[in-house]
Amino acid sequence: MNVIWARSAAVLILLAIAAALLAVFVGVTAALALTTGALLALLVFYLYQINRLWKVLDAPAYGEIPSAVGLWGEVYYRLHRLVKRWRMQVLQVEQQHTRFIQAIQASPNGVLMLDDADQIEWCNAVAELHFGLSARRDARQRITHLIRRPEFVQYLMLQRFDEPLQMRDMGEHKQSVLAVQVLPYGDNRKLVLTQDITKLENTESMRRDFVANVSHELKTPLTVLTGFLETVRDLPVSDEDRRRYVDMMMTQAMRMQHIVEDLLALAKLESDMQPPSQDPVDIGALVHHLVHDAQGLSQGRHEITADIDRAVGIRGNETELLSALGNLVSNAVRYTPDGGRIGIGLCYRDGHAVFSVSDTGLGIAAEHIPRLTERFYRVDRSRSRDTGGTGLGLAIVKHVLSRHHAELRISSEVGKGSVFRVVFPVDRSIHQPGARHAA
Repeated sequence: MNVIWARSAAVLILLAIAAALLAVFVGVTAALALTTGALLALLVFYLYQINRLWKVLDAPAYGEIPSAVGLWGEVYYRLHRLVKRWRMQVLQVEQQHTRFIQAIQASPNGVLMLDDADQIEWCNAVAELHFGLSARRDARQRITHLIRRPEFVQYLMLQRFDEPLQMRDMGEHKQSVLAVQVLPYGDNRKLVLTQDITKLENTESMRRDFVANVSHELKTPLTVLTGFLETVRDLPVSDEDRRRYVDMMMTQAMRMQHIVEDLLALAKLESDMQPPSQDPVDIGALVHHLVHDAQGLSQGRHEITADIDRAVGIRGNETELLSALGNLVSNAVRYTPDGGRIGIGLCYRDGHAVFSVSDTGLGIAAEHIPRLTERFYRVDRSRSRDTGGTGLGLAIVKHVLSRHHAELRISSEVGKGSVFRVVFPVDRSIHQPGARHAA
């Protein structure tokens, strides 16, 4: 027997005992009057409490459960405990829902929910950006009324959702590429997922260009080698011609070797995720060595000057810095006509170590400058091959400087020459006042 039946029975038993005692000592009439009055009072009390309970159930509000004594106090206590338990469950569901929404909002992909009529129920901020939508403004709007791209409308109509749809020039970024995937769920509802694959597309394009450029760069020397080998094998040639052919084949073989070496150096730089060391490098001595290399490469065909502040030092990898700065110096010698001037400098400016190479060469048009550090990018292909360049030098420079958090600044004017400056960050620049300049 539960507490309600027990307390109700107890009240009736007590009332019967009181009526019996009253009938024995006072009389039956008084006992009946007392019993009738007590039952009527109990009925009125029950009706009053039922009315209170009805108001609570008709317009429930948390924290407004009334209190009472006796049986109804137990009822209200049980009701209060039930409401509290339900409220805790609702709060837990709301928290889970909030965390779920926050997780979807934190996703780098767009999420858009459609009902059975393809109307927007909800979307996250990324989907708003991808499609140019507003979750509040466009709620309950048919998706094809807002996104009217023919390929998207056809994708929804055909319902062939096995493969994602690629959409270009979407949202605020008109150069972007989106992958759109529709996933049906529930009662004919749809989940639309979007992913910005612009970087993947650009990477794939760069990969295709890289393979094509490598093939093209190796094809020319291989063609020359094959032609000369066939000539030497099939035709009678003099010793002088044979030596000349062998020298030309050696030149082409060395060219392929340089390309392979630069490719390996570039691959090593890209695969090395560890930052270069912070060991001090005597950059002054390194630049002085580069000046001698430039003089040897020039063979007196250029006027080479140097202004080196030996008080300047760099924290980094000496081998990588020698490769990067050496590429800039050798490029200046290769692309400067005979009789031109080349200046090599090292100074300390505003807390930064600055290395510079200037020349009076042909100069570079402004539209080519942003692409100079791309692999195999050439302003003049024929001249690059004539000077022995592989097309990878500035790509190596870019990766070395990126690893050292340095900046490459290029200024050039067609017909007047170019200036390449390398500005090292403050935390990698060293300056020891009192050391001498070298010129």
